[in-house]
Amino acid sequence: MSYLQKNSFTLYALLIICLLSGCLSKKRGAAPVLRNSKQFKHGSTILTDISGTAGLYTGTGNLLADYADLLEVNVNELNNEYLYTFITDWMGTPYAYGGTTKKGIDCSGFAGLLMSEVYGKVLPRSSEEQAGAVKRKYEKQLKEGDLVFFSFGSARINHVGIYLHNGRFAHASTSKGVIISNLKDTWYYKAFKRAGSVR
Repeated sequence: MSYLQKNSFTLYALLIICLLSGCLSKKRGAAPVLRNSKQFKHGSTILTDISGTAGLYTGTGNLLADYADLLEVNVNELNNEYLYTFITDWMGTPYAYGGTTKKGIDCSGFAGLLMSEVYGKVLPRSSEEQAGAVKRKYEKQLKEGDLVFFSFGSARINHVGIYLHNGRFAHASTSKGVIISNLKDTWYYKAFKRAGSVR
């Protein structure tokens, strides 16, 4: 193999790694503990790692009332029932790097599917590219359906979630799959980088 061929191969390999690294995150410190995860089957209830309510969040069985309770808002503030139906349908789906199915999905795949199916908007594939495709907002301006972006273990954006209310967001966690988390929990807040609405 010639010198030029070796360098071309190396550059090609690096390019592939960069393109596929949209949701990978190195763990730094301890993530919130998830209890009762073995009992969970995706689509059956709300799964959360929010401090104080970690594990299976079982409510009344009324979709919007249960989300309103978890998000600590009035049910009338939940503007898009299909958004919560979509999240519940994917709830507990395991994380799979590059995945886009119920067998496994990654964070940018989940965000892309949700934006497409719920809002009819198309996003790039990686979380870093998605961050570049939003109209940036301050944290206090966030609305239901906006995107929140994180950098775990590097300077680059490498994780994305969908903002709901009161700091809560849905995302495909690398360790727990599709789950509801709280932006204010230390693990997430220290990695929070930016947010915005899809144009």
